[in-house]
Amino acid sequence: MAAEDNSRSVTLNDGNSIPSVGFGVYKISPAETEQAVRTALEAGYRHIDTAALYGNEREVGRAVAASGLPRDEVYVVTKVWNSDQGYDSTLAAFDKSMERLRLDFLDLYLIHWPLPAAGKFVETFRALAHLRDQGRIRSIGVSNFAPEHLKMLIDGTGIVPVVNQVELHPRFSQPELRETHARLGIATEAWAPLGRGSLLAHPVITEVAHRCGKTPAQVLIRWHIQLGNIVIPKSVHPERIVGNFDVFDFELGTSEMAEISSLDDGARLGPDPRTFDYTGR
Repeated sequence: MAAEDNSRSVTLNDGNSIPSVGFGVYKISPAETEQAVRTALEAGYRHIDTAALYGNEREVGRAVAASGLPRDEVYVVTKVWNSDQGYDSTLAAFDKSMERLRLDFLDLYLIHWPLPAAGKFVETFRALAHLRDQGRIRSIGVSNFAPEHLKMLIDGTGIVPVVNQVELHPRFSQPELRETHARLGIATEAWAPLGRGSLLAHPVITEVAHRCGKTPAQVLIRWHIQLGNIVIPKSVHPERIVGNFDVFDFELGTSEMAEISSLDDGARLGPDPRTFDYTGR
């Protein structure tokens, strides 16, 4: 059964929309980034996710410029790093990111981690709101925020972030956090959506993929889409970049969704945002 066209984007709480499948560039070297992003844009991706930490914003900007696509057709996301949190330092960090990206405006700016011990994420978000009000950013959100961080942020600023980008995959599907997002009107975005590759050979995933005539990666990405998640798979291999976007011509059945969701065993791959306090690069 063909997927509906509305699975291609998610409407955010500020009225803007974001493509549901983006291309992530975490841990892609600067030398490989420009070509990988060019390949993604040629394959049909219109959403590129980077961060100051990744060290490849400049190459993302070059690829977007070289694509020849109208600026409004490419959704670009970056993030303020932990060492730059604070009102004035966030404004300065944003300027540096935009210089590297060579863009006139940013589609979405995120706080990379809450760093609760530092106690600066509320003022950092106020800086994001200021940049949005200036028209330099279209939407503002967060990454790796737990429910208590979201509450503090909303109570402190009166603004609900449009997105919370968090670790999310079948073994760590975060149902409680997704329920919090649904209640607050925050879109859920998944990083490590394929479990950093660890789920590609899982027998449940390979069996569902065999039944669907799709790759394990395509099945995992489709699972995310049908949960309503935004998803940002990454690869430097052209055939995988192309394949990971070819997920809009099939749907998983209710039983297949349940089979995949049953894999949740709480296996977190990345840091716990409640304790993570790294500010290096």
